[in-house]
Amino acid sequence: MNVVVVRPAGDADGIEAAVPALRRASGISAPYVLVPADPLAAVAAEWSAMWELSSEPRGSDRFELRAGEALAAWRANQFELPDYYLVLTEGTRPAENRPAAPAAPEDLRPDFYLGPLRSVRPHRVAVAAATEPAAQAAALLSELGSLRTGRWWPSLEEIFAAVRAFYPGALTESPDAGRATLLT
Repeated sequence: MNVVVVRPAGDADGIEAAVPALRRASGISAPYVLVPADPLAAVAAEWSAMWELSSEPRGSDRFELRAGEALAAWRANQFELPDYYLVLTEGTRPAENRPAAPAAPEDLRPDFYLGPLRSVRPHRVAVAAATEPAAQAAALLSELGSLRTGRWWPSLEEIFAAVRAFYPGALTESPDAGRATLLT
Protein backbone atom coordinates (compact mmCIF):
# COMPACT_ATOMS: atom_id res chain seq x y z
CA MET A 1 0.00 0.00 0.00
CA ASN A 2 2.91 2.37 0.64
CA VAL A 3 4.77 1.46 -2.57
CA VAL A 4 3.67 2.58 -6.03
CA VAL A 5 5.45 1.49 -9.22
CA VAL A 6 5.41 3.89 -12.19
CA ARG A 7 6.40 2.02 -15.32
CA PRO A 8 7.51 3.79 -18.48
CA ALA A 9 4.92 3.97 -21.23
CA GLY A 10 5.44 2.38 -24.63
CA ASP A 11 8.64 0.98 -26.07
CA ALA A 12 10.88 3.95 -25.31
CA ASP A 13 13.96 3.52 -23.17
CA GLY A 14 16.65 5.69 -21.61
CA ILE A 15 15.92 9.38 -21.26
CA GLU A 16 12.83 9.17 -23.51
CA ALA A 17 11.23 6.64 -21.13
CA ALA A 18 12.52 8.06 -17.86
CA VAL A 19 11.44 11.70 -18.30
CA PRO A 20 7.67 11.09 -18.54
CA ALA A 21 7.78 8.33 -15.92
CA LEU A 22 9.64 10.55 -13.44
CA ARG A 23 7.16 13.38 -14.12
CA ARG A 24 4.22 11.05 -13.42
CA ALA A 25 5.97 9.81 -10.27
CA SER A 26 6.49 13.33 -8.95
CA GLY A 27 2.72 13.83 -8.82
CA ILE A 28 2.06 10.75 -6.69
CA SER A 29 1.71 11.18 -2.96
CA ALA A 30 2.88 7.84 -1.63
CA PRO A 31 5.72 7.14 0.79
CA TYR A 32 7.64 5.21 -1.88
CA VAL A 33 7.39 5.56 -5.66
CA LEU A 34 9.55 3.22 -7.71
CA VAL A 35 10.40 4.10 -11.31
CA PRO A 36 12.20 1.35 -13.23
CA ALA A 37 13.24 3.84 -15.94
CA ASP A 38 16.54 5.64 -15.49
CA PRO A 39 17.63 8.80 -17.32
CA LEU A 40 21.26 7.66 -16.89
CA ALA A 41 20.72 4.11 -18.22
CA ALA A 42 22.53 4.73 -21.53
CA VAL A 43 25.39 6.48 -19.72
CA ALA A 44 25.67 3.53 -17.32
CA ALA A 45 25.68 0.99 -20.16
CA GLU A 46 28.41 2.80 -22.09
CA TRP A 47 30.54 3.33 -18.97
CA SER A 48 30.38 -0.39 -18.19
CA ALA A 49 31.09 -1.27 -21.83
CA MET A 50 34.30 0.80 -21.73
CA TRP A 51 35.73 -1.64 -19.18
CA GLU A 52 34.75 -4.88 -20.90
CA LEU A 53 37.54 -6.89 -22.43
CA SER A 54 36.49 -7.92 -25.91
CA SER A 55 37.85 -8.33 -29.38
CA GLU A 56 36.37 -4.94 -30.26
CA PRO A 57 38.00 -2.32 -28.00
CA ARG A 58 35.69 0.52 -27.00
CA GLY A 59 36.92 3.88 -25.95
CA SER A 60 35.13 6.58 -24.09
CA ASP A 61 33.53 8.14 -27.21
CA ARG A 62 30.17 6.43 -26.74
CA PHE A 63 30.20 7.15 -23.02
CA GLU A 64 30.90 10.85 -23.68
CA LEU A 65 28.12 11.00 -26.27
CA ARG A 66 25.56 9.51 -23.86
CA ALA A 67 26.83 11.70 -21.00
CA GLY A 68 26.44 14.78 -23.23
CA GLU A 69 22.88 13.79 -24.12
CA ALA A 70 21.96 13.25 -20.47
CA LEU A 71 23.63 16.49 -19.45
CA ALA A 72 21.75 18.45 -22.14
CA ALA A 73 18.41 16.98 -21.00
CA TRP A 74 19.26 17.68 -17.34
CA ARG A 75 20.27 21.28 -18.10
CA ALA A 76 16.97 21.72 -19.99
CA ASN A 77 15.20 20.69 -16.75
CA GLN A 78 13.73 17.59 -18.38
CA PHE A 79 14.61 15.49 -15.33
CA GLU A 80 16.10 15.49 -11.86
CA LEU A 81 17.93 12.55 -10.42
CA PRO A 82 15.75 10.30 -8.29
CA ASP A 83 16.02 10.53 -4.52
CA TYR A 84 17.67 7.10 -4.42
CA TYR A 85 18.94 4.49 -6.82
CA LEU A 86 17.86 1.04 -5.66
CA VAL A 87 19.94 -1.62 -7.40
CA LEU A 88 18.56 -5.17 -7.61
CA THR A 89 21.29 -7.80 -7.81
CA GLU A 90 21.40 -11.57 -7.79
CA GLY A 91 23.54 -12.29 -4.76
CA THR A 92 25.46 -10.05 -2.42
CA ARG A 93 27.88 -7.35 -3.55
CA PRO A 94 28.66 -4.91 -0.77
CA ALA A 95 30.91 -2.74 -2.92
CA GLU A 96 32.10 -2.31 -6.50
CA ASN A 97 33.69 -5.58 -7.68
CA ARG A 98 34.09 -6.95 -4.16
CA PRO A 99 31.75 -9.93 -3.80
CA ALA A 100 31.13 -11.27 -0.31
CA ALA A 101 31.25 -14.83 -1.63
CA PRO A 102 32.98 -16.39 -4.64
CA ALA A 103 31.34 -15.00 -7.74
CA ALA A 104 31.08 -15.94 -11.34
CA PRO A 105 33.08 -13.79 -13.78
CA GLU A 106 29.92 -12.06 -15.01
CA ASP A 107 29.32 -10.82 -11.44
CA LEU A 108 32.65 -8.99 -11.49
CA ARG A 109 31.76 -6.61 -14.30
CA PRO A 110 32.21 -2.92 -13.49
CA ASP A 111 28.89 -1.49 -12.37
CA PHE A 112 28.12 2.21 -12.90
CA TYR A 113 25.65 2.38 -10.02
CA LEU A 114 27.65 0.43 -7.43
CA GLY A 115 30.94 2.00 -8.50
CA PRO A 116 31.24 5.64 -9.48
CA LEU A 117 27.66 6.72 -8.73
CA ARG A 118 27.79 5.15 -5.27
CA SER A 119 31.18 6.75 -4.63
CA VAL A 120 29.62 10.19 -5.18
CA ARG A 121 26.77 9.69 -2.66
CA PRO A 122 26.96 6.35 -0.81
CA HIS A 123 23.65 6.89 1.01
CA ARG A 124 21.77 7.55 -2.24
CA VAL A 125 22.55 4.13 -3.80
CA ALA A 126 21.04 1.12 -2.03
CA VAL A 127 21.38 -2.56 -2.94
CA ALA A 128 18.70 -5.24 -2.65
CA ALA A 129 20.34 -8.60 -3.25
CA ALA A 130 18.57 -11.94 -3.71
CA THR A 131 18.20 -14.63 -6.34
CA GLU A 132 14.51 -15.58 -6.12
CA PRO A 133 11.71 -13.13 -7.06
CA ALA A 134 10.03 -13.42 -3.64
CA ALA A 135 13.35 -12.87 -1.88
CA GLN A 136 14.07 -9.88 -4.16
CA ALA A 137 10.72 -8.34 -3.23
CA ALA A 138 11.47 -8.86 0.47
CA ALA A 139 14.98 -7.40 0.07
CA LEU A 140 13.55 -4.43 -1.83
CA LEU A 141 11.01 -3.71 0.91
CA SER A 142 13.71 -4.09 3.54
CA GLU A 143 15.95 -1.60 1.73
CA LEU A 144 13.07 0.86 1.34
CA GLY A 145 12.51 0.71 5.08
CA SER A 146 16.15 1.37 5.87
CA LEU A 147 17.05 4.17 3.44
CA ARG A 148 19.26 6.70 5.17
CA THR A 149 19.20 10.39 4.63
CA GLY A 150 22.23 12.18 3.33
CA ARG A 151 23.36 15.03 1.17
CA TRP A 152 21.51 15.50 -2.10
CA TRP A 153 23.15 14.72 -5.41
CA PRO A 154 25.71 17.20 -6.68
CA SER A 155 25.24 18.64 -10.16
CA LEU A 156 25.33 16.21 -13.05
CA GLU A 157 28.55 17.89 -14.21
CA GLU A 158 30.19 16.98 -10.90
CA ILE A 159 28.85 13.43 -11.07
CA PHE A 160 30.24 12.91 -14.57
CA ALA A 161 33.60 14.36 -13.51
CA ALA A 162 33.72 11.77 -10.71
CA VAL A 163 32.66 9.03 -13.13
CA ARG A 164 35.47 9.96 -15.53
CA ALA A 165 38.01 9.75 -12.71
CA PHE A 166 36.69 6.46 -11.30
CA TYR A 167 38.66 3.32 -12.00
CA PRO A 168 36.76 0.04 -11.44
CA GLY A 169 38.20 -1.88 -8.55
CA ALA A 170 39.93 1.16 -7.05
CA LEU A 171 39.16 2.16 -3.52
CA THR A 172 37.11 5.32 -3.36
CA GLU A 173 38.57 8.21 -1.46
CA SER A 174 36.92 10.97 0.43
CA PRO A 175 36.73 14.40 -1.22
CA ASP A 176 39.27 15.62 1.33
CA ALA A 177 41.88 12.99 0.42
CA GLY A 178 45.07 14.65 -0.70
CA ARG A 179 44.32 17.84 1.22
CA ALA A 180 45.81 16.57 4.43
CA THR A 181 49.18 17.89 5.55
CA LEU A 182 51.91 16.05 7.38
CA LEU A 183 52.48 16.99 10.96
CA THR A 184 56.12 17.70 11.71
